Amino acid sequence: MNILSLFVLIPALMLLGLWIARNLNQVRGVMVTGASCLLVLATYITISFIQYRNAGGEGMYLTESIPWFTPMHICYAVGVDGISVVMLLLSSIIVFTGTFASWQLKPLTKEYFLWFTLLSTGVFGFFISVDLFTMFLFYEVALIPMFLLIGVWGSGPKEYAAMKLTLMLMGGSALLILGILGVYFGYGAETMNVNEIAQLHANGFIMDHSLQRMCFPLVFVGFGVLGALFPFHTWSPDGHASAPTAVSMLHAGVLMKLGGYGCFRIAMFLMPEATQELSWIFLILTTISVVYGAFSACVQTDLKYINAYSSVSHCGLVLFALLMMTQTACTGAIIQMLSHGLMTALFFALIGMIYGRTHTRDIRQLAGLMKIIPFLAVGYVIAGLANLGLPGFSGFVAEMTIFVGSFQNADTFHRAATIIACTSIVITAVYILRVVGKILFGKVENEHYLSLTDATWDERVAVCCLIFCVAALGIFPLWVSNVISDTVGPIVSVLHP
Repeated sequence: MNILSLFVLIPALMLLGLWIARNLNQVRGVMVTGASCLLVLATYITISFIQYRNAGGEGMYLTESIPWFTPMHICYAVGVDGISVVMLLLSSIIVFTGTFASWQLKPLTKEYFLWFTLLSTGVFGFFISVDLFTMFLFYEVALIPMFLLIGVWGSGPKEYAAMKLTLMLMGGSALLILGILGVYFGYGAETMNVNEIAQLHANGFIMDHSLQRMCFPLVFVGFGVLGALFPFHTWSPDGHASAPTAVSMLHAGVLMKLGGYGCFRIAMFLMPEATQELSWIFLILTTISVVYGAFSACVQTDLKYINAYSSVSHCGLVLFALLMMTQTACTGAIIQMLSHGLMTALFFALIGMIYGRTHTRDIRQLAGLMKIIPFLAVGYVIAGLANLGLPGFSGFVAEMTIFVGSFQNADTFHRAATIIACTSIVITAVYILRVVGKILFGKVENEHYLSLTDATWDERVAVCCLIFCVAALGIFPLWVSNVISDTVGPIVSVLHP
């Protein structure tokens, strides 16, 4: 058995263990053991991949293909490259820290972790797959549990948020399956393997241009809905605001990255001619996402809505950088996916912990928390500084790489879009500093807050792990860039023949 299949097998064993667990301690034991195994496995795969590249290895790593449905050439095909390796590492970190962030969750803890594990199964399966149908299958597996996780364990207008999220993402899936079938038949209906289709293109078998113009928007918008592409982003703030803490962490930290990954790996890589022709349309939409998300965050009063609109802006920056189609910008987009995943998971974890104590997320009702819960308050300051792009944290590395790479395009249109997107840095600083100053400093206005307790041990584990990762990526970004560049380069070369 291919070692990559363990990313699906381990969650399957976790589901079995959770099903037979009889008490809360057993449920927690299963989750910690499984999440730790996934983290160790992802770390091992990352180190092994780096060694493989250093030894001169090229192409996909640990590939395997098992026929599944031969009439349509569907296979269980797996393999990893630089992009999917770092996405697996990100996913395992979020699942591990999300487990501890949900340590005290009640009621129906067992059922909650069952759906949480099924969601993570879809995420891991998507990143290891190289077959179009298998990727779509795991993509759907990742989306379905969101309805129940938000609708049952969420807060606020949770039923509305869950239904809105499900309908919009399923609408995107409908567009996606049409686009995938268009690519399949457009390349002669002989394979669904992404790498084999790309090889057909390299050998001169190019998909009909008119068909590309039809299929590219379907695939890009289908994935872009999950990546909060304007104007299909409206499900995201409501979904994040109503979701329980760990679900918000996994959703914003990992699930939204499926959108950017799919746009780059499928829409742009397999239909480069349509990408060149139509990219300007989506570049305008992503520029709007970046600026609109930042401005919207400025006027919110709910902590989760602030971070949700911030995610719209930062995920828009991922698609923005990919559409710039320079190697530097695309490398920055992948680093931004990794950076934002860590930062937003840290934000949502801290917001959930603060809400669990104060029972409010309204910044107008919060003040002076630094004196009462210093550990969580310091964590929030660090998350804010990382989010606004302070040097030494991951956000700075990602944004600088994106904007430098975007400005390498010499034409006026791309440079104007870059300058407009750069304004989001200033806007982000405005709402981050406003919130930090309002809720953490000043006089405590509610006497009941004086009796609040600081973070418990399980919360400290989650927060410290995420802070360490955000700082490590900001201080030592070169290893990530080196892992990514070998994969980004061939895709960019296809976009610029």
